[in-house]
This record gives sequence, structure tokens and C-alpha cells, in this order.
Amino acid sequence: MPEIVQLLASPLHRYLGRPADGPAPAAPDEIVEEVRIRAGLGIVGDRYFGRPAHRDASVTLIARESLPPGADLVQARRNILTAGLAVDELVGSVLVLDAGQGPVRLRVNRAAHPCAWMDATIGPGAWKALRRRGGVRCTPLTDGTLRVGPVEVTIAD
Repeated sequence: MPEIVQLLASPLHRYLGRPADGPAPAAPDEIVEEVRIRAGLGIVGDRYFGRPAHRDASVTLIARESLPPGADLVQARRNILTAGLAVDELVGSVLVLDAGQGPVRLRVNRAAHPCAWMDATIGPGAWKALRRRGGVRCTPLTDGTLRVGPVEVTIAD
């Protein structure tokens, strides 16, 4: 069964300036057990919540299978880390996730392309290794809550 492995809701932009300078320190509570999602706005408490420029990309997902061992959302800067779900193949679909609190519908708009920061945060070569495997950017279509743990998945076109 697919699962949500990790969730990130960070109020901070950590990747400022040049990758060679390193990221800003992480917020202490950005890795959470549960997130509240609002339709058209994103994840409550996240740095992109309600920002017009990010409404079509306010929720990001990446598959654990895409990351090297030991890497997580703190380095990848996506919101939802899944296992057993090939998220990169879902562009153009509506992804419905139910982690026990009712379904959350996400329109999968486009790929979340990796950047040079990946070499600085995950390790040398990560930027290249994550091409076509960097996750997806989504618009939330419904309000709801997602939690770490098993998740029921439905894919709609």
C-alpha cells in the first residue's frame, strides 16, 4: 500500500542567494506529522500558502524512490514524500489522497524540476540524478488533512 513517509510545512525560504553559500537554517518544526490543505491556497503554515504566484504549485510531492538513501524533505524542499507512488508519471491527472481524514484532491500540473541547490543539500550529482524524477507541483482542489502513514490513492484524468 502506498504511504506518506514525511510532510514538510516550512514558513521559511531556505534557498536564498547562491548554492555555494549554502541554505539558510531550517525552521525547527518544519517536518510535521500532519498538514492541513486549503483548496486553491496550499498547505497552512507553508511559505507558499495563499501566494498568487504559487497557487498552481502550492503543494509539491516527490517519491522516496527518487531520492538517494538518507535524503528527505529538508534537503529536497518538497511538501510530501511518498513511497509506492510514481508521482512523476501523474502530470495532467487529479491525484486523490486519503490518509484517513477524508479525500484530498490535487491537480498535478507540472514537474518540479530540480535545481543546482540539490547538489548543495543532497550531495554532488543530485541535480543531474533528479532530472525527470524531481517530483510534481500541484494545485489543491479540496480542503483536507494529510498524515504520515498509509494512504489510499486514486488517480483521475
